[in-house]
Amino acid sequence: MKELFDTETNIENYLGKLHKVVLFDDNEHSQDEVVGQIMKATNCSASQAYEMMMTAHNSGSAIVFTGGKEKCELVASILEQIGLATNVEEA
Repeated sequence: MKELFDTETNIENYLGKLHKVVLFDDNEHSQDEVVGQIMKATNCSASQAYEMMMTAHNSGSAIVFTGGKEKCELVASILEQIGLATNVEEA
């Protein structure tokens, strides 16, 4: 019997292509504001959100979420509620 998810193509056909949310460095908000918004958008822990914020701060951008396109667009819209710059792209 052939497995449903025996290839990457079958997974993509079932779940859709994976996308990612990229958060860009921000000099307008405090670190606490950015961490809080990442936590709100992604439901991650404070320590995970802090690591993502620091990655964006130090390298200019960070991937803060990976998933289906619609969920990524929702996460990006929550981050953008306070004016953070994001991009949703295929993973």
